[in-house]
Amino acid sequence: AAAPRGSTALNVVTGPYGETFGGWLRSCGAEVVTLTAPFTGAVGADEVARALREHPETGLVSLVHAEAATGNTNPVAEIGAVVREHGALLMLDAVASVGAEPLLTDAWGVDLCVIGGQKALAGPAGVSAVSVSARAWDRIAANEGAPRGSYLSLLDWKERWLDGGRKALPHAPAQLEMLALEAAVDRVLEEGLDSSIARHRAASAATRAGVRELPALAAYVTRDRDAAPAATTLRVPADDVDAREVVAAALTADPGVPLQAAGGALAAEVLRVNHYGRSADRTVVRDTLAALAGGLAALGVPGAADTGDRAGEAAAAAWESALRA
Repeated sequence: AAAPRGSTALNVVTGPYGETFGGWLRSCGAEVVTLTAPFTGAVGADEVARALREHPETGLVSLVHAEAATGNTNPVAEIGAVVREHGALLMLDAVASVGAEPLLTDAWGVDLCVIGGQKALAGPAGVSAVSVSARAWDRIAANEGAPRGSYLSLLDWKERWLDGGRKALPHAPAQLEMLALEAAVDRVLEEGLDSSIARHRAASAATRAGVRELPALAAYVTRDRDAAPAATTLRVPADDVDAREVVAAALTADPGVPLQAAGGALAAEVLRVNHYGRSADRTVVRDTLAALAGGLAALGVPGAADTGDRAGEAAAAAWESALRA
């Protein structure tokens, strides 16, 4: 609705969710300019500024805050300032960042922000929420092709819910999912948002520190500051062992740890530690590192035996250091 047919949108890609955004924009009829950054890091605000100078007709910039699939997080505050100076709208996917790192939509100039409950909030995947700025409402209202008569129509929600005094939902709600999301938000509020963010940052720091003690694994995102607090991606040398084999062996050692292989072209090379929600926990991180050590040893990786304890000790020290920072 914010990208009318024939308009130009700059889509920033730092992982597969960014690629998906581009497909959605094209399906709406927008002309999409793609800015792809290496998945091993974040996109820079200077890169976005350069792309906007090269395409001054751009009316919308779409960006994923944290890419759980590739394990990176992007500097939204700096990018938001660049986009606002250009005069474009900024659309943000914050599904994997909300509750795990700061998300300041108004201060950062985010015009459209979509969140979900299934990552750091430890809630359901079947319901999401969106924030809309005044500038975005004006853009959507001016789009004659904006969806109407649909559960996904923002204009319908505005007219029948917001402007209607929040007395009745415009469509039949997904009641169980909404109740589950409410319970998840209540848990975060009880813990405290700052505490939730600190816990996820500690889980990321601990995982990255522990992995340095394990053979045949390395952080996929090279710089700590670019690492998403919700998930850590690990590179496996493809010539030595397949990431899917490492995950299978680790889950055989401990079926309860939050591990999965990456998808698509990265499946053989990259695996994920999903330390978000309830898994952003020092015991879970320790158990995950121990499972990885056991899996590597079972696969016959040289030097893997007895590395689990060292990895756990490094993770514990990094966790405490992150909480003090």
